[in-house]
Amino acid sequence: MTIYLDSSAVILALVGDGDPLQEWGRWDRAYSSELMAVEVRGTTDRLRLERALDDEEVADAHHELSTAVRMVSLIEITPQVLRRASQPMPTVVNTLDAIHLGSALLFAERTNTDVLFGTDDRSQALAARALGFEVVGVSTR
Repeated sequence: MTIYLDSSAVILALVGDGDPLQEWGRWDRAYSSELMAVEVRGTTDRLRLERALDDEEVADAHHELSTAVRMVSLIEITPQVLRRASQPMPTVVNTLDAIHLGSALLFAERTNTDVLFGTDDRSQALAARALGFEVVGVSTR
């Protein structure tokens, strides 16, 4: 099984309650955009500033992120990814989500691989499903 991880799934796994993807760590290969580590660190820092995480929880999250980054192959944000992300999407998505979707689409097309799309974001899940991905982690219905 090959999975593309949206940042929201990684964030929830690191600082949330439980495992958003029942399959966490059970895949053969995992991919994400280079954006993933940036988004996770940014969210962790925001949660620290909002006092939703204490120093120990932030340290744990950063440590776990290092492990996650080693487990996940990061897809470079190339001009091709940006061109794909700038094309019309079937549902409303924000810019960073479009880059994740563009990365996953190009990867699936170039490798001719069936890719699961893992996310904890309902709108991202809806867009991924509309683009033909099987979605895990959040219901789109």
